[in-house]
Amino acid sequence: MKKTLGLSWEQALEAVPAALKTEGFGVLTRIDVQATLKEKLGVDFRRYLILGACNPTYAHQALKLRLDVGLMLPCNVVLHEGDDGKSVELSVIDPMQTMASTLGESFVALAGEVRTKLARVMAQL
Repeated sequence: MKKTLGLSWEQALEAVPAALKTEGFGVLTRIDVQATLKEKLGVDFRRYLILGACNPTYAHQALKLRLDVGLMLPCNVVLHEGDDGKSVELSVIDPMQTMASTLGESFVALAGEVRTKLARVMAQL
């Protein structure tokens, strides 16, 4: 699920976690890919941030269904600078394409609920 945001980078860094929070998601991890590539490889790269978003209720339900679902948790949300160097692109994992399609029928309803919540987050932004 993708969307170009009408926000500056700084605004997006505040707005995205706030929107996630309205749907019960917290941000467990923040990976600054730009800084990591600079530090580890000495290369310049556009601003690129991976947020590991988790809704504890749904994570618990998923783990009760199948312990190895942890391989797909948390739900990744990516913010990156657009090709123009000004726009901000938002990408959010679609659990129907990951969890439901990979882990089977028992995950369809749960993945659908999570997808609905993530779609509402995107609609807020």
